[in-house]
Amino acid sequence: PQNDSWKALAPLPAKRGSAVAAVVNGRIYSIGGAANHPGSRETFIDRTRGRPSLHRAVGTNDAYDPATNRWESRNPMPTARNHAAVGVVNGKIYVIGGRIGSVFMSTASNTDIVEEYDPATDQWGGIKAPMPTARSGGAWGVHQGRIYVAGGEGRTYQFSAAFKAVEAYDPAANAWIVLPPMQVQRHGLAGSVLGN
Repeated sequence: PQNDSWKALAPLPAKRGSAVAAVVNGRIYSIGGAANHPGSRETFIDRTRGRPSLHRAVGTNDAYDPATNRWESRNPMPTARNHAAVGVVNGKIYVIGGRIGSVFMSTASNTDIVEEYDPATDQWGGIKAPMPTARSGGAWGVHQGRIYVAGGEGRTYQFSAAFKAVEAYDPAANAWIVLPPMQVQRHGLAGSVLGN
């Protein structure tokens, strides 16, 4: 950003999309996402050819060290998913919700699962308190030890919808707080925390 310039760095060990990324101790952790089935000859994930590509949600966990420009494979996430939310609190990474099965909402299911990863030990802990509203494709941010998740989308046999929901996860209490909803429902959005 200082020079408003880009440069190529070491690529991810394997192609995938819709992963989450979190920073702990100067390393970037790229977790989950979606990728082609092993052995697939398809070069990308597509659903415009009359049939969806052969792909799946993955639990891949790769750590990038900017100091060495190298990736390291870490312990995979137990629940493979994409379009999740993520937050770092006290050096631990929390992956929240997301889609299981497919990258496309029309052929996926949302999950309410919250999993905790400790980069220091390279271990995933037990499943935490489930998010009140299972969803994917929302925005997230961390403020004062809580991970806030806003918006997202969902689908059942009866409906497809975007959410107004705003909820905060408190890892210290292993509990969720339901907050006032956004005024407009949306999905595929970005969020950030600035000051308070």
